[in-house]
Amino acid sequence: MQFGIFTVGDVTTDPTTGRTPSEHERIKATVAIAQKAEEVGLDVFATGEHHNPPFVPSSPTTLLGHIAARTENLILSTSTTLITTNDPVKIAEDYAYLQHLADGRVDLMMGRGNTGPVYPWFGKDIRQGIELAVENYALLYKLWREDVVNWAGKHRTPLQSFTSTPRPLDGVPPFVWHGSIRSPEIAEQAAYYGDGFFHNNIFWPMSHTKKMVELYRTKYAQHGHGTPEQAIVGLGGQVFMRKNSQDAVREFRPYFDNAPVYGHGPSLEDFTTQTPLTVGSPQQVIERTLGFRDAVGDYQRQLFLMDHAGLPLKTVLEQLDILGEEVVPVLRKEFARLRPAGVPETAPLHPAFAGVRAEPVKEEVAS
Repeated sequence: MQFGIFTVGDVTTDPTTGRTPSEHERIKATVAIAQKAEEVGLDVFATGEHHNPPFVPSSPTTLLGHIAARTENLILSTSTTLITTNDPVKIAEDYAYLQHLADGRVDLMMGRGNTGPVYPWFGKDIRQGIELAVENYALLYKLWREDVVNWAGKHRTPLQSFTSTPRPLDGVPPFVWHGSIRSPEIAEQAAYYGDGFFHNNIFWPMSHTKKMVELYRTKYAQHGHGTPEQAIVGLGGQVFMRKNSQDAVREFRPYFDNAPVYGHGPSLEDFTTQTPLTVGSPQQVIERTLGFRDAVGDYQRQLFLMDHAGLPLKTVLEQLDILGEEVVPVLRKEFARLRPAGVPETAPLHPAFAGVRAEPVKEEVAS
């Protein structure tokens, strides 16, 4: 099973100090966080895509290309690539280029985002969001699989004898997830193509997540890609940990109360009860995360949000140490023990990268 982290890249004032990092500091901190994720043995680093304050990750491939040069084993992904407002030709070329730079350590997640004004900024109509997601991905899918493309649609100019460059590494496109919080059409789109479905899983109750994943699994099987249990599922999650749960709650509360996404809303206690947010000890995080399996079945990727709401870099790095040393090893063991035969252990890897990961680690022999 793949474990990792995702970032939304918010620049938020630390409510305990009143200090706001600069955009430069936040971008550099994001790189340090990704490097730490590899250091502690995580599998995936994923970045969101935003084009408005207080967020900075407007160019995911720039960030991921830089991280690729500083890491060796980390899978580089997105927690949203805006399939609605980005041109599919540019997505095809940018992520194929990144795939070559990273030697295959790349996949990406298509999404519509959660910022309505982004549509007119890029000349699109939010009322056509689902249409854009469906049509643009159909073109992207074609661009990565056909060397010469002829295409006509509703939302962009036609293509005649067009070849996107570079071509995917070794002719194998990046694996694609389709991410959604609330739209069944996106779950059905993922199932139609046999792609992965990622449910953000940080705002809604598990009953809603369960319903969305069940829809995807059912449609995946109906489209002939395998059994429902073989569908590729990923979940988000959100945690804050300290050795003692009381310390975790006390330290995280001011960040929760002032977070740009859910601050000044429900209490921390209500939110942790009603959503998968877990604030407590490492053991509580282990038990809560293992419980996701009861709702959605065996799944292949778990990403945690850890660097948001103004948390200082030092604290985020401490959280990653706890995640990598105390939480993920137990989760790997338990999810592997519970997983039935015939159910995929991880999301698909590019053959170039899968071969590297499959090679046995050579031990140093003392002379």
